[in-house]
Amino acid sequence: MTISECNSPVAENIQQIIRENGLKQIYIAEKAGYTAQMLNNMLVGRKVIKVCDVIRICMALGVDANTLYKIEKGEA
Repeated sequence: MTISECNSPVAENIQQIIRENGLKQIYIAEKAGYTAQMLNNMLVGRKVIKVCDVIRICMALGVDANTLYKIEKGEA
């Protein structure tokens, strides 16, 4: 399994939330404590998105982890 496959669908959902809210990737990266390149590496599959990364990115986006994993209430 590739890194890209491991990061999907979380990476896709992060990108979708950024687009839908008209945000800039660099803004979310900095707010989460990453450089733009570090976040980009996660989103394109060059770096694994770890649980600690999910938490930081969720806080920067103002969403919960269920949103990034697309888990509806009662599914888990």
